[in-house]
Amino acid sequence: MSARRPLLVTGTDTGIGKTFVTAGIAAALSARGVRVGVAKPVETGCRLVDGELYPEDAATLVAAAAAGGPLARVCPYRFPDPLAPSIAAARAGSSVDVDALCTTLDALASDADVLLVEGAGGLLVPITERFSYADLARRLDARVLVVVGSRLGALNHALLTLEALAARGIRICGYVLNRLVPPGDHAADTNAAALARVATVRALGELPWIANAGELLAALRRDETAAEARATLAMLAERHVDLKAIAGAT
Repeated sequence: MSARRPLLVTGTDTGIGKTFVTAGIAAALSARGVRVGVAKPVETGCRLVDGELYPEDAATLVAAAAAGGPLARVCPYRFPDPLAPSIAAARAGSSVDVDALCTTLDALASDADVLLVEGAGGLLVPITERFSYADLARRLDARVLVVVGSRLGALNHALLTLEALAARGIRICGYVLNRLVPPGDHAADTNAAALARVATVRALGELPWIANAGELLAALRRDETAAEARATLAMLAERHVDLKAIAGAT
């Protein structure tokens, strides 16, 4: 693999803001002058646009990083059903070629100072029947950043994910909490302190609840609003995430 170790961004569940966090990190590092590569190796739930499956998350990451290049390289596998990649691929009469996928990711890593690879769902979601995102992290010799969806249940989900990574000997970069509910929710208000007391890896920040997070990501994908949305995301990540730990030497 490339001498530049990728950073795999996984989550404690689906729908907890991996794309939002990854996009913020990509925008902030790019604004610092870092050459940021992005990848969404497999995207499911893709809708048809002009006769082709459109990988919305992948397009968001490309816009956040201000990185050119064809979406086919950033997201080589895309499927219409919003299911785990192995199941979505099977329903489409297809499969993911793990060797080809890793070759593509290795090339992307070689072209960047930092390659951010966003997973799908959680750590053990299957890419093929016998190959999960945890296996991909090991195959790439990647560091892993865990996005914790901060709401009731976050402590259990976060600790299980961190334990699974440690049991597999995968390097953990740290975790970032992403608030999914407004201030005043007791679980979300106390998750950061509670997790810091029991977790054995470092917290790299906590993003506040953003009511219009989806609209902000959509603005990234529109040419006329992309620059402003990118600047907003970069500011959020600069204020709330330890970017030095993420972009540091591997």
